[in-house]
Amino acid sequence: MQQHQEQEAAITQIDPSGIDWGCKGVSPDQRQSGKPEEWSPLWKGLARIGGALPAADPVEADPWALLHPDERASARRGPDGRLIPSAEGRYGLAHPRFDAPVPSGGYSWWYVDALSDDGRHGLTLIAFLGSVFSPYFKRSGRGNPLDHAALNVALYGPSARWTMTERPQEAVRPEADQLAIGPSAVRWVGDCLVIDIEERDKRIAVPWQRRVTGQVRVWPEMLNDKPFSLDPAGRHKWQCIAPRARIEVEMREPALSWKGSAYLDSNRGSESLEEGFRVWHWSRAHLGRDVAVFYEGRRRDGSSFASALRFDASGVPHEAELPPVAPLRDTLWQLERRTRADRGFASVMRTWEDVPFYTRSTVNAQLYGEKVVAMQETLSMDRFCSPLVQIMLPFRMPRARR
Repeated sequence: MQQHQEQEAAITQIDPSGIDWGCKGVSPDQRQSGKPEEWSPLWKGLARIGGALPAADPVEADPWALLHPDERASARRGPDGRLIPSAEGRYGLAHPRFDAPVPSGGYSWWYVDALSDDGRHGLTLIAFLGSVFSPYFKRSGRGNPLDHAALNVALYGPSARWTMTERPQEAVRPEADQLAIGPSAVRWVGDCLVIDIEERDKRIAVPWQRRVTGQVRVWPEMLNDKPFSLDPAGRHKWQCIAPRARIEVEMREPALSWKGSAYLDSNRGSESLEEGFRVWHWSRAHLGRDVAVFYEGRRRDGSSFASALRFDASGVPHEAELPPVAPLRDTLWQLERRTRADRGFASVMRTWEDVPFYTRSTVNAQLYGEKVVAMQETLSMDRFCSPLVQIMLPFRMPRARR
């Protein structure tokens, strides 16, 4: 009861009027007023947690709204809002190079997610050049992406850990087959991606930093060399490198050892994420020998995109029928999330990550007639731009001197 009263008191002291989202492309009409019904999603989320506002409707009035054509943006969209095959050529069959140039204001990242065979453990690893969620990179004007690099390590389940320490350029060494970020490194050894981890976790509720050290090895079971553009101008590109992979996790601190199934992709861009997008939803699921990946969202210019790709056993992507939208229950922070599923129904098994602007979950669903466990994420760049979130981020993402 006391905790509830403290939360409500804190919320009533917040004045949402005059908030500057800090996003390029946000019109004055999108800035917030003092009226509760016009508060931003973040303020509504905080207020709902404190009990000051009623819960949001779990389903939009029109769950297909993201897919409806937007005539104003039709000239700037791909056909039917689908992802656009990149015209610049392929990254290379084996793997993308870690030393590919990152333009000023841009970013590159390499992403791995995995679930243990017994379902008890989960993992995500993201190596960033131009850390897209870094408050330091944002404040710097994003002129030098290499001066803002980080290895994000998230271990879920027993002995959970979370770390994302930003490193300056002096501690970053990008090479064709290896990327060193401080004491950690991501490297290709033959056909295996090896991640050497030497980090310390950082959580607000943990007053000390615990070591996070060990090695993760990822063996792709299929490879895809075709990148896609997430916007017609090609400023944001995505490549699903290994839709399906096997993983071995050997951690010394915490003491963990497990094997499981994994997924590997890469994103890069020539501008910030908030300049390109307001929100996106992504999910992937292993289907027999195939892999289904769904990517959808709304760009900053108001246009929408939504695509279903099905990778065959050789890793070749094929456009697939887009299943109905399956709304999922809101997160603790009242972030609305969704996936795709037969008959528009799916349920959250476990929420692995839940912060004001981002969530990651495993989801029970049926896709193309097959029951699956899917990995799902929702990202809100509008919420990321909130001054409150920007104040909170350094407590979660420290910056090292070397």
